[in-house]
Amino acid sequence: MSRRCEKLILLDCVIAASGKLSRMSANLLRVVSRIKVPQRAINSTAARSTNIVLDQKLKDEIYPKIGNREVVGFGINGQATYVDKGSFPCPAIRFKEDTPEILKLREKEKGDWKSLTLDEKKELYRASFCQTYSEMSAPTGEWKAFVAAVLFAFVGAGWLMAFVKKVVYPPPPSTITRDWQEASLQRMLDQEQGIIAGVSSKWDYEKLEWKK
Repeated sequence: MSRRCEKLILLDCVIAASGKLSRMSANLLRVVSRIKVPQRAINSTAARSTNIVLDQKLKDEIYPKIGNREVVGFGINGQATYVDKGSFPCPAIRFKEDTPEILKLREKEKGDWKSLTLDEKKELYRASFCQTYSEMSAPTGEWKAFVAAVLFAFVGAGWLMAFVKKVVYPPPPSTITRDWQEASLQRMLDQEQGIIAGVSSKWDYEKLEWKK
């Protein structure tokens, strides 16, 4: 077979493989195009907007749970929930429900902010958020409860062991007392038990002491 024929065969194989790959890609794109991604009525671009359009079905699902709080964005996962999270400072709903006083302040903040007092600005912030960044990162003192629980567990275990040892367990046998062990050792020495390689071989009967 000539070199030209070999090149033609190789070229045909490459064209056939690329055609098969193209058909696989087309099938994959066709399958992906059929997947319907559910559209959320709360979109992430409306984080600061008060004109978020919600369909009636979503309203019936959300508002019995959140009261009359205003939906202001997408949130973390598209659910109408509030959570203080330093890494994601934009909850889906406001912290407090709308009251006539807060609605009045919201109308006032649409104008010049110089007309707002410091207390009014704080009230507006607390209506939308529960904590500041400093409050979220402040120590909570929860470690005290964990330490108390651990100490309580140790004390409870100690009292339980004392109760079981005193009430449940039978009295210890006399053979494990120090006096019985010394008397038993003395009897073994008197009877010269193990005089060759046992315990008596380590006892000096002339000096009445253990051999060094």
